[in-house]
Amino acid sequence: MSTQRRGRPKGPTGPVIGRALQLLDAFDAEHRALTLSDLARRADMPLSTAHRLLQELCAWGAVERDDDGLYQVGLRLWELGSLAPRGPGLRETALPYLEDLCQITRENVQLAVREGTEVVFVERIAGFGAVPVLTRVGGRFALTSTGVGLVLLAHASPEVQEEVLNGPIDHHTEKTVTDPVRLRSMLAAVRSNGFSVSDRQVTMDALSVGAPIRDGSGEVVAAVSLVVRYGSTTAHALAGLVRTCAQAISRALST
Repeated sequence: MSTQRRGRPKGPTGPVIGRALQLLDAFDAEHRALTLSDLARRADMPLSTAHRLLQELCAWGAVERDDDGLYQVGLRLWELGSLAPRGPGLRETALPYLEDLCQITRENVQLAVREGTEVVFVERIAGFGAVPVLTRVGGRFALTSTGVGLVLLAHASPEVQEEVLNGPIDHHTEKTVTDPVRLRSMLAAVRSNGFSVSDRQVTMDALSVGAPIRDGSGEVVAAVSLVVRYGSTTAHALAGLVRTCAQAISRALST
């Protein structure tokens, strides 16, 4: 999983808002509760500055402090984040169709959007007994390796595609495609076929098929995918189901 953090302010000085965002950016999936010292170190700022800003963030509700003195992301941020149209708004529209797809297949169903040069997962429903996956809601991943990522990259602007294909490409398994020439061919196939295939690119036991979700103007705004155990079926057997789900969500977004 990609750990690069986009848009992170650098250095211990700068506008107050920038420094407050540095503190919030210190939290991630592996660091959900941090001490003052850890936050100051991870945000690259003096302890006194971190302490002052944390007091203000706690007062507003962006950060909370538990009984052990550890700081955590506050509920107020979740409430604010729920207003984002590409997050929970998209999720609420798509959820009935994602649940139907999961019920039919009993496999992992994922919904994601692109932010910059990464995938952000908005929803994931795990089918009973489905193959384990590395993704999580709110987590990020490289555009080049997942089913949803390949869809979103295929329909991104030429500038985004060039930035991704000319930069370092994450390698997860022996099947991960890192050759830019081969990736360009795969992206062309996604646009032509209407679906993507990620064959053991993230883990050696998983196959993913993704399809684009479009808004009322026809722009690709998200992607949906099925992730199944490799060898249990074929990509083409899944493509119709995934595309039907994506088209249903697209229609719902357009109404």
